[in-house]
Amino acid sequence: MMTVRAVNTCYLLRSGSPPPLSSFCCRFNHFSSLDLSRGYGLQLRLRFPALRGELVNFGHGGVRSCCFHSLLESAMAELASYGRRRRVPAVAVKLTSSGELLDDKPGSQTLVEGLLLEFKKDSDRLLLAVAQKPDGKKNWMVYDQNGVTSSIRPQQITYIVPGVEKFDQTEISSFIQKAEDNLDPSLLEFAWVELLENNKSVTAEELAEVDEFMIKNLAKEAADRELNEFLQLLKSAKAMPSHAKPPKSSWMIEEKFQSKIQSIEAYAIDEFTSEDQKKTAGEILKAMGMTKTSSSAVNLLIAIGYFPVHVNLDLLKLNIRTDHSEEMNLAAENMLSECPDPDHFERQDLTHLKVYAIDVDEADEVILEAMRRATSVFLPTATYPMFPEKLAMQGMSLKQGEICNAVTVSVVLNSDGWLFLLLTILLCWCTSIAEYSVDNSIIKPTYMLTYESASELLNLNLEEEVELRILSEAAALRLRWRRQQGAVDTQNIETRIKVVNPDDPEPSINLYVENQADHAMRLVTEMMVLCGEVIATFGSQNNIPLPYRGQPQSNIDVSAFAHLPEGPVRTAAIIKILRAAEIDFRKPIRHGILGLPGYVQFTSPIRRYLDLLAHYQVKAFLRGDSPPFSAGQLEGAAASVNMQTRLIRKLSSTSLRYWIIEYLRRQPKQRRYRALILRFIKDRVAALLLVDVGFQASAWVSTGSGIGDEVRVKVEEARPREDYISLKEAL
Repeated sequence: MMTVRAVNTCYLLRSGSPPPLSSFCCRFNHFSSLDLSRGYGLQLRLRFPALRGELVNFGHGGVRSCCFHSLLESAMAELASYGRRRRVPAVAVKLTSSGELLDDKPGSQTLVEGLLLEFKKDSDRLLLAVAQKPDGKKNWMVYDQNGVTSSIRPQQITYIVPGVEKFDQTEISSFIQKAEDNLDPSLLEFAWVELLENNKSVTAEELAEVDEFMIKNLAKEAADRELNEFLQLLKSAKAMPSHAKPPKSSWMIEEKFQSKIQSIEAYAIDEFTSEDQKKTAGEILKAMGMTKTSSSAVNLLIAIGYFPVHVNLDLLKLNIRTDHSEEMNLAAENMLSECPDPDHFERQDLTHLKVYAIDVDEADEVILEAMRRATSVFLPTATYPMFPEKLAMQGMSLKQGEICNAVTVSVVLNSDGWLFLLLTILLCWCTSIAEYSVDNSIIKPTYMLTYESASELLNLNLEEEVELRILSEAAALRLRWRRQQGAVDTQNIETRIKVVNPDDPEPSINLYVENQADHAMRLVTEMMVLCGEVIATFGSQNNIPLPYRGQPQSNIDVSAFAHLPEGPVRTAAIIKILRAAEIDFRKPIRHGILGLPGYVQFTSPIRRYLDLLAHYQVKAFLRGDSPPFSAGQLEGAAASVNMQTRLIRKLSSTSLRYWIIEYLRRQPKQRRYRALILRFIKDRVAALLLVDVGFQASAWVSTGSGIGDEVRVKVEEARPREDYISLKEAL
C-alpha cells in the first residue's frame, strides 16, 4: 500500500512493503521534478533521477549506471555539511521504524484557521484539508479535499504544511492537481525507502537542498555527456579526408555545439566574450590532447574543416566586413533608379576625345558602408570594395564605349600643344601648370587597359595610338620637373598576388612583380599627381575645405644617397628617414616628397572615402552650393577613416606576406633567387630584396658583398602561418 503526503505542492510517497533498493544499482537518463513553489508559502523543489532497476522495470531506459543509494547518501552528506554552515528553522519530517511520517508533535502545535494539513480519514485514507475553527476544547472543524466539512481529533493530524497560512479551501483541488502533474511515484518511492531504511530525519528545506545538490550533479553529468558528444564529433571530423569534412555551417545547426565551436574560434583569434568561453575552449583543447594556445585552436579548426587551411586570421580579428546588407543593396538600387543627376545640364560633352582607362585587372568594386570601411580592401584572396556592387559597377565605374559621367580636370602646362587623358585631364608639354579648369562632364572611354596591356601598347608604338605615346612622354617630363622642385623618387618594385580558390588546401597562386618605373605605371602615377595638384590649387583659390595632404620633410638631400644604386636600394634608404604625412583641412600644405605646393587625393572616390568627401566638396561648389562639410567635420571623419585605413593597410601587408611565403614554400628546393643587399643589420646579416618575388627578408652574406650588390639565395624553410622564412646564400 502506498501513502501520499503533500508538502507545499509536492506529494511524498511511501510504501508498506518497498523493494530493497540498496541491494541493486539503477540506470537513469533524465530527471523528473516536483515543483514546490506554486505560490503556497515555502518554496521547495524536489528533483530525483528517473530510474530503471536492473531487476525490476520502473520506467525509462538509461545511458549511465549509478547506485541510487550512493546518490542519496552523497546528497544527505552534502546536506549535513551545508546544515552546519547554515541552519534555517523548519518543520522536521521524521520516519519511525514502522514507517510513519511525523512532524514535531503536530498534535501539540497550536492550530489556527487557514492552516493546510494532512489527516487520517480512516485506516486507508489520508486527506488534505484546511483548518476552519475549533470544535470544542481539542477538536477542529476542517474542510477536506472532497469538499466535506468534518471534526477531527489532534491525533488524526499527520502533517502540517510549513509556511502556509490562510489557505483558500477552494484551492485544494488545484493544489493537488498541480502536484500530480509533476509526480512520478516511483522516484519518490525510492527516496522514501532510503530515508525509511536509514531512519533519517530531514526538514523541508533540507529536501530542497537535496534537489539543489542533485541538480548540480545532474547538470554536470549532462554537460559531461554533451562535451563527450562534441569531442566525438571533433575526432570524427578530423579523421575524414579533406573533401568529406562537414561544412562550417553544419557546426552552427545545434545551439549546444555552436557555442562550443565559437569558443574555440574565439580562442584562435584571442577575442573572448567571457571567461566561461575561454574556459570551455581550454577544456576542449585539453580533452583533445592539445596545448591551450591560439595556434592549437587554429590547427584544430583547420583539422575539422571549420577553417580553410589558409584562413586569414587577421581578417577575423579585425572584423572587416566582407558582405553587405540587403538594406544597403536596396539603397544602392534606389539611388540608381530614382536619383536624378543634379549636374546633368552643366556637364561638358567630351565624348569626342580619346580616353584611356588604365587599372589593375582586379578593380571590381563591391561592398558596404563607405565611411565604416574607409577604403576598399585588396587582398590576394579577394577584393572587398567600398560600395555595393550595383552602385559601384553600374553607377560609378567607367565602361568601354559607353557614355559615363565624370569630373574633368583640364590642364594647360607651360608650353604648347594639347592632349586629353581619362580622369579627364587636358595637358600639354609638361612643366608647371599654366591654366586649369574643373568641370562636370560626360566621356566615352575608348580603351579599358590593364597596366600590362598599356605597357604592351606603348612598346608597340602604334601610329594610331600616338596619343598614348605622347602622354607617356609628358609623364616623363612632368616627373623631371617635380624632381627639380625637390620631389624624392621612391620608385620600387611591387608584388601582386592573385589566389584562385583560396579555400582549397592547395590553391593556385599567381604572382606578379611590377616595377613602378614601368612606363604605364609612371604615366598613371604622374597624371594622378597632376590631378591632385590641380584640386589643391582649385580648393585653395575658392576657400573649399578639403583633405589637403602634405609631407613636412621637404629638404631631403638626395645627393647624400647618390652613392647607392638608383632604384629599390636607394628608395629603401630614403624611406627609412621619411616622416609621416600630414593633413590640413583648411589650406594646402607643401608636399615635399612629391615636390608640390599642395596636394589632394581625388582620383579614387569609389575606393577611398576621403577622395569621396573631396568630390562632395568640389561638386557642391561647381553647383553654386555651400560645401556640405566644414573643415572640422572633415577632420572628425578623417580621424575615424584614417584609423580604419591603417588597419586595412596592415591587413593587406600581412596577407600579402603570408601568400608570398606560401608561394616560396611550394617552390623547388633547388631554386635560386636573385637578391639585392639593401643594408646590413648586424655583422654580415643583411636585409635583402628578392627581386624575383618582390619580397624583403634577411640572410647572412659572405664577406666581400656590399650594399647594392646582388647575391643568390635559396629558401631553407618557409612557414607562412608562423610568418617565418629562412634564407641561405647559395655560394
